[in-house]
Amino acid sequence: MITLDKLTKRFGPKILFENVSMRFDPGKRYALVGANGAGKSTLLKVISGEQDSDQGKVEIPKKLRLGVLKQDHFAYEKDRLLDTVMMGNEALWSAMQEKDRLYEVEMTDDIGMRLAELEGIVGEEDGYTAEPRAAALLEGLGIETSRHLQPMSALAGGYKLRVLIAQTLFASADVLLLDEPTNHLDLDSIRWLENYLNHEFNGTLLVVSHDRHFMNAIATHVADVDYQTVTVYTGDYDDFVEQKTTGLRQTEADAAQKRKKITELKDFVARFGASASRSSQAQSRVKEIERLQSGIQSKRSSVVRPYIKFEIGKASGRDVIRVENLAKSFGQKSIFTDLSFNVDRGDKLAVIGPSGIGKSTLLKLLVNEFAPDAGKLVWGHETNVGYFAQDHHEALEPGLKAYEWLHRFDPLQGMEQVRGILGKLLFTGDAGLKLTESLSGGEAARLLLAKLILLKNNVVLLDEPTNHLDVESIDALLQALIEFKGTVIVTSHDRHFVGKLATRILSLSAKGPLLYSGTYDEFLERYGAELVVG
Repeated sequence: MITLDKLTKRFGPKILFENVSMRFDPGKRYALVGANGAGKSTLLKVISGEQDSDQGKVEIPKKLRLGVLKQDHFAYEKDRLLDTVMMGNEALWSAMQEKDRLYEVEMTDDIGMRLAELEGIVGEEDGYTAEPRAAALLEGLGIETSRHLQPMSALAGGYKLRVLIAQTLFASADVLLLDEPTNHLDLDSIRWLENYLNHEFNGTLLVVSHDRHFMNAIATHVADVDYQTVTVYTGDYDDFVEQKTTGLRQTEADAAQKRKKITELKDFVARFGASASRSSQAQSRVKEIERLQSGIQSKRSSVVRPYIKFEIGKASGRDVIRVENLAKSFGQKSIFTDLSFNVDRGDKLAVIGPSGIGKSTLLKLLVNEFAPDAGKLVWGHETNVGYFAQDHHEALEPGLKAYEWLHRFDPLQGMEQVRGILGKLLFTGDAGLKLTESLSGGEAARLLLAKLILLKNNVVLLDEPTNHLDVESIDALLQALIEFKGTVIVTSHDRHFVGKLATRILSLSAKGPLLYSGTYDEFLERYGAELVVG
């Protein structure tokens, strides 16, 4: 059991959470939710000891072993993947390393005794099955066996995260602290992780995630970081939304009743406060006013939702794009050999497939960032294409303020119009003056969305748009795309997002492309999960 005792944490003048006292019980799985910047990740870091609290304390029994998902993807560049995973169990890894060193020196009685102790530690930590267990974790997270002896430096950033997840799971921990573990995972790996957490891990789980489907699959409780405190709800994410919404409605209704009563009491005091015969009654009403005012919620929610609406400057023709016999390779690696498909006006096409299969490459081919080796791409009449890149900061020229960057794309627009769009995307106050290179991941994503809104494209291509957005922003984007009258081509590992949005599916796999006209759920029902590997 982890206990928080009067815990307080601030960043400058901003209070993230204050005087929080609660506990995380054994065997329960908590999804930590809240707006970007509310303090979810900070709370995990305080619990793990990575950061100090300003006040209060975290009590963790010494016997509990914590597994913490590390965020430094480059800490193990020279280490083999398999070794990096086994480092998750520090006691076992240290014993194995010391044992190997001692076997290389001349044997003495003391060394023999130490080796016996180390063999005991290896046995207690199930070290004789360590390599196959580590390999199974890597394979489950989509890293094939042939790569297990490669150094971490050989992997792309998204795959390094998978190794670090495997490392955390290998720790044989009693408590797992996972911050955004599904980022950069494909759908198959997310399903594997859900199954592991539900059936293989019996300890306490604290996880920060913006993936609604993932939270629904694994959470028994939701810890909501809001109103400068932490409130625990029983159930999954959908249960939490219903409970919080109902609670807010009740709170607002209670506040309205109290304000009405305060108005009546103030009226009485104003009329009779100076009357000697009524003075005691007036004073009692003053005290009642103070009591009612103290009972009205004064702290503001950190949850804010952007307003997103995509409009079209001019409609495209019926045929939006035709792709014929597309081929693309990088060196010896073939990405596509004979890819053909078409997209019609109004389609919401989701491109799915495992990591590395070519989803982002396809979108870059469509917007001419890459040139095909063979085949052709034919855009239809009056198409006006907007592109949301997965690497946000790669798409943002440094050295410009946010509003300056956005205004360049339509200099004829008034600055008031530009600032209005930014305001709807939560760039309020001085936020629009931030330099592009200093924007957070969520801010960079919202700035790219502002560009799409400004340009009124009739076709939008979005590459993993949910990666850095909080749940409220994802919901706002999803609703805007559903209502959008134009055409959407999107890659995403967020099943809720794809399931609600897509009207057609383009599945890329080693077996070849498969185009399906229908929703994601209909696609799954027809072809089964075994085809859907991302």
